[in-house]
Amino acid sequence: MEASSLELLVAIIDAGSLSNAARRLRMSRANVSHRLNEFEKRLGQQLLRRTTRRIEPTAVGLRLYEHGCAIRDELIAARDSVSMLSQELAGRVRVSVPTGFGQLVMARWLVDFKRTYPEIHLNVVFENRVEDLMRGEVDFAVRVTRDLPQNFVVRTLGNVSYAICASAEYAATRPMPKTPLELQGVPIIAASVYVNQYYLTVSDNGGNAQEVVLEPTISSENTVFLRECILSDLGIGIVPEYVVSDELKTGAVVKTLEQWQITSLGAHVYLIYMPNRRRTRAESTFIDFLLQKAQEPE
Repeated sequence: MEASSLELLVAIIDAGSLSNAARRLRMSRANVSHRLNEFEKRLGQQLLRRTTRRIEPTAVGLRLYEHGCAIRDELIAARDSVSMLSQELAGRVRVSVPTGFGQLVMARWLVDFKRTYPEIHLNVVFENRVEDLMRGEVDFAVRVTRDLPQNFVVRTLGNVSYAICASAEYAATRPMPKTPLELQGVPIIAASVYVNQYYLTVSDNGGNAQEVVLEPTISSENTVFLRECILSDLGIGIVPEYVVSDELKTGAVVKTLEQWQITSLGAHVYLIYMPNRRRTRAESTFIDFLLQKAQEPE
C-alpha cells in the first residue's frame, strides 16, 4: 500500500469533496477520481460513499484515514524535530477565532505571537464554527460559549462578562434605566440574538434574580458593528465587556445597572483542539503562548 494513496484519501476526506481535494492538491478532478478508483480496486474495498451534501468514509475508509493521519502527523513531527536543530522555531499553525473576540482581543495576541516567532507561518480564520476543526482544516479553534464542547481537548482561556452600557452622549441626553424592567422601554443593541424576544436574567448582590423579556432593535454576531451602533447613540447595548473595554476606560461609553449581574449570558473562552494527535513543536508553543496571554492583566 503506497503512502501516496493514503495521502490522497486523507486529502479527499479532509476537503469533503473530490473537487475541493483536487484544488488543494493542484490536480484535476478527473485525476483525483482515477487515483481513488485505482486505490479501491487494489484493495477490493469501497473507501468512500457520496451523500447529498459531501463525501463520507466507509468503515474501511475511516480506518485507513486514521492510519493516514497518524502517518502524516509522524512526518510532520519528524520535520519538526529536524527544525529544532536550527536556532529558529519554524512550522505552521492554523487557528480559527470568533469574529468579535478574535478582532478585539486576540488580534493583539496573535500579532505578539508572530513577532516572537517570526519563522512560524500563522493562518488565522475569523468565524464562529468548529466544523473546520473537525475536518482538519485548522489545528485550533477558539470559541466563546456557555457549554463545554464535547469530544475535544479543551483549555480555558478565561471568562466573558457582559455589560449594559450606552454612549456618554446617549446617557447625557436620555433617561437611563434604573431597574432591569425599565430596559423594556429603551432601544436595545444585543449580541447574538436569533429570535424576536430576548430573555435576560440578572441578579443583584443579594442574589435576587429578575428575568426581563426584551425585543432588541439591533442584534448581530458582529460585535464590532454593535460597538459602532452603541457609539452612534442608537440605544443601550448588552454586549461582552471586551467589546467596549477601551471606550469604558476613556469614558466614551458608560455602564448602567452596575449593581445587577447578567447571569443568563455568562460565557467562557475555550481553546479547542482534536485529541489523540501528536502536536508539532510550533503548535505546542502556540498553546503555551495563548495560555500565558490569557493570564496577563489587561
